[in-house]
Amino acid sequence: MTKPMIELHQVTLMRGEKLLLEDADFILPEGKTAVIHGPSGCGKSSLLCAIAGLFPVQAGVIRVDGLELTPRTASEIRCRIAYIPQEPLMCADHVKDALELPFTFKAHAGKKPDEKQMTEILEQLCLPSSILHRESLNLSGGEKQRVAIARAVLLGKTIFLADEITSSLDAESREAVQALLRSRNYTLLASSHDAFFLSSGDVLHYRLGNGKLLSEDKTPADDADDKGKMEVC
Repeated sequence: MTKPMIELHQVTLMRGEKLLLEDADFILPEGKTAVIHGPSGCGKSSLLCAIAGLFPVQAGVIRVDGLELTPRTASEIRCRIAYIPQEPLMCADHVKDALELPFTFKAHAGKKPDEKQMTEILEQLCLPSSILHRESLNLSGGEKQRVAIARAVLLGKTIFLADEITSSLDAESREAVQALLRSRNYTLLASSHDAFFLSSGDVLHYRLGNGKLLSEDKTPADDADDKGKMEVC
């Protein structure tokens, strides 16, 4: 049986007085890709942040790689995942320094990639080797997201939470991002309005709205069986 990598059990999320998600159940197996879509402000980004331990959960349980999310385990869970927001922080003046930065910390000491390894990953994401020497401030949003993906790959991450990672890319770059993320048995949960992403094969589709997270891959018979429930697995 495939190992569950991201699990929600009866999870409720609020933003102020607004209900974003109520009593939701969700399971994403290892190596699978799921895309969540819905209207702006419905809570897609908040849900990804909640799974990363960056947004409060009002009720329910979240597990990542079998580890229950609590204040005590949040740091460990963030070490296991790659969270790619719409505007990633580079935290360094130049791209090469941004890629090397995590390897200056004790947890990754001795694992620093060389320039050839960095270049290979960047080129797989349709980024030229010359970008290593560009200033981070001069990168576009799409370039920052791909650099953040490259950094996560170099760190050996296998679970990705991605917020609109293809919306600002051209078709070639979109295909490159998807090809890389699917080539290594990564587990990917993404929010997206991108029709290119949503129409891709072998992707699980969910819709978030009015406090409900519902699978869009069910048959009519499934929907009849689940009437009145909020099952998404």
